[in-house]
Amino acid sequence: MKSEKNSGAQASTGDHYVKSAEKTLSVLLAFTADNPRLSVTQVAEATHLTRAAARRFLLTLVDLGYLTTDGTQFSLTPRVLDIGAGFLAGLDLPKVAQPHLNRLANDLDESATLSILDEDDIVYIARATAPRLHTVTVNLGNRLPAWATSMGRILVSELPPEDRQAFLDRTEISTFTDRTVSSRDELGKELERIREQGWCLVSQELDEGLRGLAVPVRRGDTTLAAVNVSLHTSHLRGLSIEDDVVPRLQAVAVSIAEDFGGRSQ
Repeated sequence: MKSEKNSGAQASTGDHYVKSAEKTLSVLLAFTADNPRLSVTQVAEATHLTRAAARRFLLTLVDLGYLTTDGTQFSLTPRVLDIGAGFLAGLDLPKVAQPHLNRLANDLDESATLSILDEDDIVYIARATAPRLHTVTVNLGNRLPAWATSMGRILVSELPPEDRQAFLDRTEISTFTDRTVSSRDELGKELERIREQGWCLVSQELDEGLRGLAVPVRRGDTTLAAVNVSLHTSHLRGLSIEDDVVPRLQAVAVSIAEDFGGRSQ
């Protein structure tokens, strides 16, 4: 952790160095995957600022939209992603994922997709159509309710507990087939099970005869997206979902993450 006495950086960078910029960044960087919600006191301790100074920086960042607060604790907002948007513009996740999805679709003869979570929906950002489905139109940007899809459930299961609960509290369950989950309580239990096993199978809950299987694409503690295959009940050719298909998806997810951001240590 960087302390206040680390003023050697200022001496080495010259008179132009703005200490308040360093302090602002240190406040933002205090929020981590292990500590996503912090109080004023915790931020002051992490940044070696006084409690009064930490509070001023935090409230300024709330005013600017980079933090949110419930009056006691603070957390980052999606706007912090704007800071790295220029850099990330050169790292095109769908483009990186496409060849991997193509190989997966050819391997299984099933459609493969990459999706992200946007509030309560999943959004398709890349897709490879099964070779046997030559006339199917690829509709990138299409949305589906996250609660009803394998991609959505795996992504929601990766959220912090309070965010998962908030998602459940505002979800309205609709019946698509007689296999669709029937209540928020049932969905909550399913999300817990998915989180523990690390993959999600939604079997014939959206459409009769169709199963969706999804795994997360992770970089360290960050979940980037979900990889999914649509498994028609008549096309598995004796493959076991858990023993054969899940490992293939997990390998593809690892490959996408490594190509997107470098091999994990």
